[in-house]
Amino acid sequence: MVSFLDYAQIGYINLKYKPSKTDIVAEFFIEPRNIGFDFAAEHVAAESSIGTWTDIGLLSKEIAEKLRPSVFYLDERTGIAKIAYPIDLFEAGNIPQLLSSIAGNVFGMKALKNLRLLDIHLPEKMIKSFKGPMYGIPGIRKLLNVKKRPLVGTIIKPKLGLTEAEHARVAFNAWFGGCDIVKDDENLTSMVFNKFEKRLDETLKQREKAQKETGEKKIYMPNITAETNEMLRRAKLAHDAGNEYVMVDLLTVGFSALQTLRNENDKLKLVLHGHRAMHAALTRNPKHGISMLVIAKLARLIGLDQLHIGALVGKMEGGEMETKHIGEEIESSVIGEEKRSHVLAQKWFDLKPVFAVCSGGLHPGLTPVLVRTLGNDIIIQMGGGIHGHPKGTIDGARAARQAVEATMQGISLKDYAETNPELKFALLKWGTRPTG
Repeated sequence: MVSFLDYAQIGYINLKYKPSKTDIVAEFFIEPRNIGFDFAAEHVAAESSIGTWTDIGLLSKEIAEKLRPSVFYLDERTGIAKIAYPIDLFEAGNIPQLLSSIAGNVFGMKALKNLRLLDIHLPEKMIKSFKGPMYGIPGIRKLLNVKKRPLVGTIIKPKLGLTEAEHARVAFNAWFGGCDIVKDDENLTSMVFNKFEKRLDETLKQREKAQKETGEKKIYMPNITAETNEMLRRAKLAHDAGNEYVMVDLLTVGFSALQTLRNENDKLKLVLHGHRAMHAALTRNPKHGISMLVIAKLARLIGLDQLHIGALVGKMEGGEMETKHIGEEIESSVIGEEKRSHVLAQKWFDLKPVFAVCSGGLHPGLTPVLVRTLGNDIIIQMGGGIHGHPKGTIDGARAARQAVEATMQGISLKDYAETNPELKFALLKWGTRPTG
């Protein structure tokens, strides 16, 4: 019989342990409450695996030996602990069970003042139990016939209140001005003033018109966020209407619903765009919760093709820290100084890379720093930075495309603006610095 309080008998801490190729490794920030740091790390290891609060006769030494996790790294100064879990503790292809284990009861433990899941590292066997993105960066670039530059997107503004026809007209103006992508806002679903079915129909008509007038492929991302069965119904409506994309609020629908959508997508073959609405409830506190890095990895495992990572610079509090962290994660380990990228594009066995969507207080003047930091494989999504242009949405979209063109050609925005008045007006209003 093994007691939860007698960790020496199981031996959760083993600083000589080297994780095997099949281990799942979780990195935590731990702030204990009235106990030692080492003991707190053992609490986390036990509660997230085979431990409980009292003596359990059925917990044999054989079970403990086979399934015990190993706390193999401890740094009390930084509060970082790393725990390696045997893969047999987890069900393949099951995100809810994975989170129920390493991010479940541990957050409510009285022994801890704060706990933050910073990162997870998954073995090849676990990664390959998930579908991953159907299209990813290469498939999306092929669909739009855009080989190298960042994509330009926008959100319909105002986010709520427009009728279906008004919504579609704003979308046309954005596409006509130069946007590749137009998406619904994350809280626009099917409202009394703007029904999903009619909005889809009206907006796709305007997309067809924009494609004919510009000669470019244009993308519309209708928001299908809803109860799971209704979400799937809306995805099928988009498919049947000839649309190639849908967007979903991944955290509010939940990981199980997201996996259901990805499974259904084997038949629908839509590009899946994930919005991270509600993420700050998990990610905002730097000492407690779950990092955006973890959420991003889970979204890629499940199979989103695009994912919001916030703004490198912009008005959203916390946006700079989170996006920069994602960038540094990949740059420091894989990408050299000559080529920058982001963690969602990291080589991860045979899973396709995800298009990172930069958003939140962006305007044309911020384009060079985004590309310089995160590379070309990003979608630069401007809402107010397009629709708030002094001359309106069409000129705002033109300014956004001009900023991308200048950046790709290595020309300063100031110089490019001399012969591009739309960009010039944007720079006069917002400059080249974050707003707010």
